[in-house]
Amino acid sequence: MRTVIDPQLKLGEEDIAAIALDLRSRDDIPQLLRGLQHLYTLPQLREPVFAILAEVRPPGGGEDGKARPETGRPGLSQWAILVLGVLRLGLNTDYDRILELANQHTTLRKMLGHADWADDTTYSLQTLKDNLSLFTPELLDRINQAVVDAGHALVETSPDEPLAVRCDSFVVETHVHYPTDINLLYDAVRKAIETSAGLCEDAGLSDWRQSAYNVRCLKKAYRRAQTLKRSTAQDPDKRAARRVEIEAAHAAYLELAEGFLRRARETRIRLHLIAALPNVRLAPLDAFIAHGERQIDQIRRRVLCAQTIPHAEKVFSIFQPHTEWISKGKAGVPVELGLRVAIVEDQHGFILHHRVMERITDDQVAVPLVEETVERFPTVASASMDKGFHSPANQRGLAEVIDFPVLPKKGKCSAAERAREGDPRFIQLRRKHSAVESAINALEVHGLSRCRDHGIDGFKRYVALAVVARNLQRIGALLLAREAEEARRERERQRRRRAA
Repeated sequence: MRTVIDPQLKLGEEDIAAIALDLRSRDDIPQLLRGLQHLYTLPQLREPVFAILAEVRPPGGGEDGKARPETGRPGLSQWAILVLGVLRLGLNTDYDRILELANQHTTLRKMLGHADWADDTTYSLQTLKDNLSLFTPELLDRINQAVVDAGHALVETSPDEPLAVRCDSFVVETHVHYPTDINLLYDAVRKAIETSAGLCEDAGLSDWRQSAYNVRCLKKAYRRAQTLKRSTAQDPDKRAARRVEIEAAHAAYLELAEGFLRRARETRIRLHLIAALPNVRLAPLDAFIAHGERQIDQIRRRVLCAQTIPHAEKVFSIFQPHTEWISKGKAGVPVELGLRVAIVEDQHGFILHHRVMERITDDQVAVPLVEETVERFPTVASASMDKGFHSPANQRGLAEVIDFPVLPKKGKCSAAERAREGDPRFIQLRRKHSAVESAINALEVHGLSRCRDHGIDGFKRYVALAVVARNLQRIGALLLAREAEEARRERERQRRRRAA
């Protein structure tokens, strides 16, 4: 049965609690490893976290060759999954670098439970991808709660000390290119052609022998439509001529795309009836055909019929359909492609809670976010937010959840509202609210500038793991700073003894 970590040391292995880290290093790796070491060596933290890690198991298993639940996918213990997952987000890196570190970094291999010598265990890239995707946002949220409790104990806070939290949101970008309706159509039809060709090859059909040539033809028509720009000439005849040229290029592009999608639908029928492929194998092809048909309709309406496409009908990526077009009005950042993420940080710099905001805005998440935080940390006494979270309903709702909400009102205030916002405590907490930007910047630097994982589930897992990694790094940084100060004092004491 898969274990969190084998407690029995083998020849050459070093106890994780005894691993020495460089106190003078300014790199992120020692801080992350020190936080993980603290998690491992503190019994009141290790036991609940290991109980949660024991729930990390792959799905299914049996005679079909898939991993069994009792043994899991090969190669990684749950402890190793946590260590490598935290490093991947904490270092804001990809699987290739994590693979290199796991196989070559001496201190990291000790943390994974490998000996300095007589242990030639190495990992493969697919092993890392399979195992690191086993986490769920719910499990990571529970781990984060235990980590934050340990962080509060480390900064010597009383269990009853009130927490003053700061809430704000930012955009985590998805890994997509800038969307236009014609390049989204190209993506959809290209993938429909390539998927059809792959399925036909597997089924022994020869329907798409010239698939690569078909994609080149499609790209040529796409480039022709892409390069034509509206004329800015003063002569109306020249502008009209360019308009006709643009419409002709788009019409030719749409005709070619429709032809390929028609062939893809015919191939889909043949694969289902003749090759007896189940619908689950054909689902990706169905999705690409549906995306292509939607884009053809929108391009025809926009270019040929001069209509305006409503924002709600638009999709900004066929590969990451959860991507949203977000304009927060920031200087130099007209638009961001991704999802909003709201975070709650306390006065000690730990991120207590977060929430991925799908199709909602700040004012819609204010009360639920604070309610969920108070459920996890009942000592929350105050919460500060910016004006973007304001609404009359939020003012009332937050007052029912916490003792002292700090939520400035938009627009002109009444006498009672001016008195509330003039309270010295309100002013003090509002001035400290901007510190949450430091936490947001730290998250963006350490993984959350852009999500590297695919799908909405991967997005939520990525964000949750980044929060855990950030809190562990915070713990590690505090411990390394204390230990470096203790080492400095010890050197000073020895110097004084020698001088005496």
